[in-house]
Amino acid sequence: MGRGKIEIKKIEKSSSRQVTFSKRRNGLLKKAKELAILCDAEVGLIIFSSTSKLHHFASSSMKSVIERYNEYKEEYHHQLLDPASELKFWKKEVASLRQQLNDLQKCQRQLMGKELSGLSFKDLQGLENQLEMSLKRVRMRKDQILTNQIDELNRKGHHIHQENLEVHKTLHLICHENTELQKKVNGNGTEEANESSKSLSHSYGFNNGYDYLQAPVVDLRLSQPQQLPDADTSNSKTR
Repeated sequence: MGRGKIEIKKIEKSSSRQVTFSKRRNGLLKKAKELAILCDAEVGLIIFSSTSKLHHFASSSMKSVIERYNEYKEEYHHQLLDPASELKFWKKEVASLRQQLNDLQKCQRQLMGKELSGLSFKDLQGLENQLEMSLKRVRMRKDQILTNQIDELNRKGHHIHQENLEVHKTLHLICHENTELQKKVNGNGTEEANESSKSLSHSYGFNNGYDYLQAPVVDLRLSQPQQLPDADTSNSKTR
């Protein structure tokens, strides 16, 4: 169960107020540090406790943050008084953004192996380390994708294997049932044929004391044709 909503008001008890200050101070300093790292922001944080104790954090240096703040404050004050100063400020901002864009494009070209002549050994080494880290991240991501694909294929293969086993079992059962059915059909057909033979034999008198299985075997052979008498011989005898 979540905590209830805390009423925002001064904590009267001194010990509780000090504990709350320590916890929230640490959380605020942590958030300021994360903001500077994640968003590449220049952050300056100054905290004075109720006992006048100083706590601070600066992403670069507190002096540079304060100087930048004072410059911006003065420029903003002049902008409110003079429109020309406002135009000058925005031109400066545009120039700064354009310079940042050029630097990023140059860095991109260097990462692609171009415009390396002006770099020192230290710069080249830093560029090499950056490329190695980028390549390592790319390979890790590629390996992760391949691993996921292999796991998915293994899962599908196992599923197909299980389906094949089920189909094989079903086919084996069907073959067994067909075999049993064929045996039954063949058995019934033989009995019906025997019954039909018996009824036909009884109807036509095949069993009246004569066993046709014991009948003599008739041997049929081809003989040479007899030669007819010659016509001249017959005529001479007649004369």
